[in-house]
Amino acid sequence: MVYAVNNQTSGGLDRYFKITERGSTVGREVRGGLVTFFTMAYIIVLNPIILSGAVDVDGKHLGGADGFVAIAAGTALVAGVLTILMGVVANYPLALAAGLGLNAFVAYSVANQMTWADAMGLVVIEGIVILVLVLTGFREAVFHAVPAQLKVAISVGIGLFIALIGFVDAGFVRRIPDAGGTTVPVQLGQTGQLAGWPVLVFVFGLLLLIALWVRHVKGAILISIVVTTVVAIIVESIGDLGSSVDNPKGWALNVPAIPDKLFDTPHFDTLGEFNLLGSWDQIGVVTTLLLIFTLMLADFFDTMGTMTAIGAEAGLLQEDGTPPNTRRILVVDSLAAAAGGAAGVSSNTSYIESASGVGEGARTGLASVVTGLLFLLAIFIAPVVAIIPSEAAVPALVLVGFLMMQQVKGIDWDDVEIAIPAFLTIVLMPFTYSISVGIGAGFLVYVLIKVVRGKVADVHPLLWVVAALFIVYFAINPITHWLS
Repeated sequence: MVYAVNNQTSGGLDRYFKITERGSTVGREVRGGLVTFFTMAYIIVLNPIILSGAVDVDGKHLGGADGFVAIAAGTALVAGVLTILMGVVANYPLALAAGLGLNAFVAYSVANQMTWADAMGLVVIEGIVILVLVLTGFREAVFHAVPAQLKVAISVGIGLFIALIGFVDAGFVRRIPDAGGTTVPVQLGQTGQLAGWPVLVFVFGLLLLIALWVRHVKGAILISIVVTTVVAIIVESIGDLGSSVDNPKGWALNVPAIPDKLFDTPHFDTLGEFNLLGSWDQIGVVTTLLLIFTLMLADFFDTMGTMTAIGAEAGLLQEDGTPPNTRRILVVDSLAAAAGGAAGVSSNTSYIESASGVGEGARTGLASVVTGLLFLLAIFIAPVVAIIPSEAAVPALVLVGFLMMQQVKGIDWDDVEIAIPAFLTIVLMPFTYSISVGIGAGFLVYVLIKVVRGKVADVHPLLWVVAALFIVYFAINPITHWLS
């Protein structure tokens, strides 16, 4: 009888999430969900670091004196609920959390002009606007208007981008302060050479992952993260390296030390701390609209690129290059943007780190449900999550970057009309550390080439609209200065 019930339950999961239909298993989905969580759990710590480190126009910190804890709890809560919603509603292996870049923009370009409540109100408005664009079919129509090979270029560019994220977050690649314009932007390690145990832990994790992957070991990414974390804990216990904030050769983000306690009591002081109309009086209608536009455009195209890349890696894209349940994916993503603002933790968006779970075998929304549940659990066991250093998690991003790079063969490099836009899309994502910049440059040059070659009729009408929007996006600073 117990077996029959378990079998029935498993069959229900299979039918709802189409696990067998998509060539997966429950075990692979669970592993994929675990890997995605471990790869992006850093946001529970990083989002509070970014948001709590800034002050609003009144000099106040988000969440008050103990804002860090409240922001961390809110970050995990919203990520958990929306990621579960993505899995259940859209059946897609995509996780969501507070968007990096977006949170920094809110903290340092928006909040310094208004109160935190007003800033989060703008985020809510941006999410509502994007939701309207989805429900009216505009956002989906733009997605369909993009040429198939440019969608491939977006996936490849994101692959290089997340690989670079992995190398930078591990300290393997470092930014260099510009000394009179004589230095290159990045270099190997701190001084052109690898130094410090954390970097070596990353190298160990990457080599271990490659070895496991080429041997076709099931759970290779998850095994690599766990084993490398154990090695990191041992290294930290011996060397007492601490954070890179205090020690240049220390750990980049989380210090892998055994915590004093396993559970923590959360509080959610930032939830509901938003004001929809305050910014309009504070900085004026024109400046407010420009800030909303900047937030919206970055969110709009980041998600488009992310869900395409995930679908391509998972083999889920349809003949026209779009994922299944595209509208549902976009609706959940739009709700996530508004939910992040309403919870006072900045706009939430789809995470490209989900590709690490796909690399582990995830193909359905069940993986997202697992990831979301772990985020909810992390609200209470944040000290345990903080054990995992980025040096142990980001080797997965480097491997997934390789897997996504393989799609580059789908681009016709002999056709300059698509090859040049594709090239700019691919290289500008890692070079500018922005998905939106790469997409925008590719779209603009694609339209330009069609115009100068007398093939205006080949350009989809919506691409003209998108190109015009990106011109405004790239020129937002001079436009804002001129209008104000």
